[in-house]
Amino acid sequence: MTKYVGHSVPRKDAFEKVSGTAVYAFDIDNIPNMLYCKFLTSPHAHARIVSIDTSKAEKLSGVSTVITGKDWFVKIGLYAGDRDILAVEKVVWVGQPVVAVAAISEAIAAKALELVQIKYEVLSCILDPIEAKKSSEILVHEKMAEYEHSPAFNPVPGTNIANHFKLRKGDIEKGFSQADFVIENTYTMPQVAHAYLEPLVSIGHYRTDGTIEVWSSAQSPFTVRYLLSVTFGVPISNITVHAPFLGGGFGGKAGLNFEPLVVLLSRKAGNRPVKLRLTREENFRSAPIRVGMVANVKTGMKSNGRILAEELEYIWDSGACADYAVNVGRAGGYVSIGPYDIENIKSDSYTIYTNKPYATAFRGFGHMELHWAIERQRDAIAVSLKMDPVEFRKINTLKPGKSLTANQDRLREDAGNLDQCLEKVWNDLKDNLKDSPIEKPWFFRGIGIAGFMKGPAQPPNSAASAYVKFNEDGGIIVSVGTSEMGQGTITSLAQIAAEELGLPIEKVKIRGDRDTDRDAYTWQTVGSRSLFMDGNAVRRACEDARSQIFDIASQVLNIPSEDLTLKNELIYPKGERWKHLSLAEVVMGYMYPSGESIGGPVIGRGKYIAKMTMLDPETGAGKPAIFDTFGAQGAEIQINVLTGEVIVKRLVSAFDIGKAINPGLCEGQIIGGGVMALSIALNEQLQYNEKGELLNPNLVDYIISRSGDIPKEFVSHIVENPQEDGPYGARGIGELTMLGVPAAIGNAIFNAIDVCINDLPLTPQRIWSEIQQQRPELLMSLKKKILED
Repeated sequence: MTKYVGHSVPRKDAFEKVSGTAVYAFDIDNIPNMLYCKFLTSPHAHARIVSIDTSKAEKLSGVSTVITGKDWFVKIGLYAGDRDILAVEKVVWVGQPVVAVAAISEAIAAKALELVQIKYEVLSCILDPIEAKKSSEILVHEKMAEYEHSPAFNPVPGTNIANHFKLRKGDIEKGFSQADFVIENTYTMPQVAHAYLEPLVSIGHYRTDGTIEVWSSAQSPFTVRYLLSVTFGVPISNITVHAPFLGGGFGGKAGLNFEPLVVLLSRKAGNRPVKLRLTREENFRSAPIRVGMVANVKTGMKSNGRILAEELEYIWDSGACADYAVNVGRAGGYVSIGPYDIENIKSDSYTIYTNKPYATAFRGFGHMELHWAIERQRDAIAVSLKMDPVEFRKINTLKPGKSLTANQDRLREDAGNLDQCLEKVWNDLKDNLKDSPIEKPWFFRGIGIAGFMKGPAQPPNSAASAYVKFNEDGGIIVSVGTSEMGQGTITSLAQIAAEELGLPIEKVKIRGDRDTDRDAYTWQTVGSRSLFMDGNAVRRACEDARSQIFDIASQVLNIPSEDLTLKNELIYPKGERWKHLSLAEVVMGYMYPSGESIGGPVIGRGKYIAKMTMLDPETGAGKPAIFDTFGAQGAEIQINVLTGEVIVKRLVSAFDIGKAINPGLCEGQIIGGGVMALSIALNEQLQYNEKGELLNPNLVDYIISRSGDIPKEFVSHIVENPQEDGPYGARGIGELTMLGVPAAIGNAIFNAIDVCINDLPLTPQRIWSEIQQQRPELLMSLKKKILED
């Protein structure tokens, strides 16, 4: 029986956020002598820079410095060094920063930019990732062969292919030759914006002693610190990165963004600190976005529903720089087929450069997009075979302890159970649809379901650490490196610490901001890894602290350590609570009545490193993740065929997360992720004209769901099949809460009109409009039926 783990404890950061006392990077204006940055961006998607004249801007009163790309030639990037701090030689997207100014105010900096004169030689741009993949004439990066990149990735110089990931299993030709049916479709998803509440903010201070201090709205401050070291050739120990509270991230703040720019400006501006805060429109045009995707899926199966072979091609639109996008393409590649056991697989995943804003991580890390394709394909197959969609899926799902994954790694016995999730969601959807009447005769209702899986996409050497130090009253301060951006992880980590050390949760302190000098190291805050990785580190730190406590108490009580217990801030022999010592008596060192003392301040240390392998570059074989969380999501929708309006009435979810450390936070994640995915499915899409100009760079024209679009009912099922090496059996959930929603809504729309259209390359938000435009006879027949009735 646990006191805190498994219970809905209030968030640790709740008061600071609701009271308005939480400090964000935007709020920091109290650094002495601070300057303010604005940058001038490219008006062209692809052009050569002929000349830049900054002389008039430099003379403007209040301007400290003006810089161009020629002030620092080092290219930056997390996995591929392909991005200029400021454009050098040419520009590769509309919105790319070209010139930056540091001045005593933002207004003066903006005025200075008006005085800058730039001449361009406009080049042909390439916006379609399919065309970009083929092109050898229009290249976004002609010098790709010169770029540094991680050995895990395979760029193809002389092309626009930033990475090619291959997955091979079995004999694909043999599999198709044995199939009774073959279905082939194309599915697409557009680029979208993260639309976090807080636009990007960075403050950089390059001090006269050569040290660097940065304050930034960054998800992963240790990654920022490391990449700044690489960029400027400064030892890591001389760099400090502060990450205050984050106003959302969703992956958009995971890599290196504008931190190098403000550091460079500070260096050029007499070592004064420089602050950059993007407007919403600047964030749309110049900050990273989510990849677009085109998926070609060919599936061969027997008439009994068993899938024998699947051939896939994923084309990921990374925009002008690969940054995080190469890893999105890699992760999408090794999970190409979703949560299914298929003997014969051939998958090629291409990350492609285009002349659009560059892409980075996004909640789900490519898995929402790939599961859109896979789960639409699964429904299309089920309809063709006249099978129940869930029964068809269950024939092919991965089975714990038995199935080999697409990476030829046996699924662990204590992995999650997808079949249980599918059954819970489908039964709920069917029962509710049966019991609720149709509101109007022109309303058509449908239900749809999607299954999915995901593990953290991280390198095999990614690690997390934690330390626990005691206060004089027996309370503790827990230090971790994971960032808090709304997901609630720090509360769950506090619950683990309180449970392990027998403390009231109120005496566990864990900060919401991060400081690379102060806090324990973690690789990054991405991929739903933090609860598992940092949770294990916290638990081990508590075990280490408890061992030290028992060692001291054992000497005082003359009882072997293994016979002691720690509960409710008391240490005592098992079953003999009256012989207790208080934590406060022990954790700073115990003093006998004579004044003799033993022990000393207790500091517990813990660490955890991923148990993974590299993947074979030709086959993708290996162990790519520390865990896989399985889940299913379903939607009940209603279509008004007279107006074309699609209303999502209910979202039903089931996740096998091993153990819900905090069920209330899990529920919040499920609802929040569901709403975000619904918005992406039905509304969101970055739109460009033929010149590569973004047409909707604001929250008026870029439509996100409003309160009226939110379903009236959310149903959440938590399945708990614990994973032995997880903290209390837990696996991550955060990103998974949106993976199946687009496919579930798409499947529900098709089921609502009782038709399966297999020859349209549909994005989820365009399903109904495509039906209206390309199947007018269907729409007319539906209207005719209504009038006749």
